[in-house]
Amino acid sequence: MKKGEIFLKGPGQSKKTESKMRVEETGNFFSNIPAELQEEIIEKILNKGSIRIERIISKGHSSPDNFWYDQNENEWVLVLQGQAKLLFEGNEEAVLLAAGDYINIPGNVRHRVEWTIPNVETIWLAVYYG
Repeated sequence: MKKGEIFLKGPGQSKKTESKMRVEETGNFFSNIPAELQEEIIEKILNKGSIRIERIISKGHSSPDNFWYDQNENEWVLVLQGQAKLLFEGNEEAVLLAAGDYINIPGNVRHRVEWTIPNVETIWLAVYYG
């Protein structure tokens, strides 16, 4: 991750009036992915106030038997690469997510990862809020 400054210029703004913003971190979601994934990787990207952003990398991983996620926070998830199936408690059929698909999961809705594609990394962007 890099730190530095960037300059923001709005519409109709001249070089003299552009504003400077301090950049705390930059990165690339598709870099530093290990060739072999023994376990799912969960990396905190940002944790500010009531918002937490994570990068999750799966490859053939699923939730342990009889395990359900049940967090108080809402969770918005976007699959950037790969495929996954999420099962929600009380439903018989899992929801298939592929690259570009997203889902918003309200807090305290029990769910689990039933499957992730085994031959390609599934890269998730997860935003926890509220």
